[in-house]
Amino acid sequence: MTKWLDNQGPYKDTVVSSRVRMARNIKDFFFPTIKDPAGGEKVIEKVYQSIISANEAMNKDFKMKRMKDLTQIQRLQMVEKHLISPQLAKHHESGAVVYNEQENLIIMVNEEDHIRIQALLPGLQLKKVLESANQIDDVIEERLDYAFDEEFGYLSACPTNTGTGMRASVMLHLPALGMSGQIHGMLQFANKMGLAVRGVYGEGSDFTGNMYQISNQVTLGVSEEEIIEKLQEITMHIIEKERSLRKNLVKEQPVEIEDQTHRSLGILKSARIISLEEGMKLLSNIQLGNSLGIIKNPELGRIHQLITMIQPGSLQAALGKELNLRDLDIQRGTLLREKLTNI
Repeated sequence: MTKWLDNQGPYKDTVVSSRVRMARNIKDFFFPTIKDPAGGEKVIEKVYQSIISANEAMNKDFKMKRMKDLTQIQRLQMVEKHLISPQLAKHHESGAVVYNEQENLIIMVNEEDHIRIQALLPGLQLKKVLESANQIDDVIEERLDYAFDEEFGYLSACPTNTGTGMRASVMLHLPALGMSGQIHGMLQFANKMGLAVRGVYGEGSDFTGNMYQISNQVTLGVSEEEIIEKLQEITMHIIEKERSLRKNLVKEQPVEIEDQTHRSLGILKSARIISLEEGMKLLSNIQLGNSLGIIKNPELGRIHQLITMIQPGSLQAALGKELNLRDLDIQRGTLLREKLTNI
């Protein structure tokens, strides 16, 4: 299982993960948005070689997969594990991904840009993921010439990524804000502060299971450190609000919260058919109950692993075959019963 999904990082009760993504392009090559199969293949080889030639440890730790060599199910599973973006999965003819064994250092190749470096860690660890991303960025830049302008910074296929080329984000679990009806106000606050708010899988995805991804929108005219500091500050504000509301729930509705937790667990331990939306909602309820001490079980601290396992791509990959919606719901119910039976 992907290491960063163990959800054992700082502020794990509210912060699922921290991520830094850096957009880079190689000088004298067309952006991937321009169809150039031969050039795209050269970019893949150049990026991969820049990684594995750095030292013996990286040579052993990193591997590469071309999108065209993967099935649709395998690509979908990689999206669900946040190894690749939905865009790379869809436009897979000349794309590739290079990643380490723990799957927390990832380089997408020929997505919207030639290079998308990603560093992921559980919990709130923005400074650490920035450090990790910068280390990989330095390794590649020592061996390849980036498209860079003294005035505008790193050049990108999308103007919004020009500058530092960096997007920092945190994945938050905010059930109390949702239950109190205050989530929309918090999202508006984040937008006013210059942050984008998206679902679990980025732009266009739903806010399923009370999961919200917030990230910076501006990359030009600000430093990497300024982006991290601002996101950290706003994230801490959201964490404090969520925790305060959770305390209020326990104080004002103790029986209702306890009932919601045990009812959700009971359904998942006995139901034969579970849709993805219902499964994530019920797991969110259990995760909240675990953070409040209503259910005490170490395995529930890793519930985001289970959330990933019940996604369509991961379910189909585990079984090695395509499933229709009905069979997906049945297999999801089976998996959840097996994983939660002793809790």
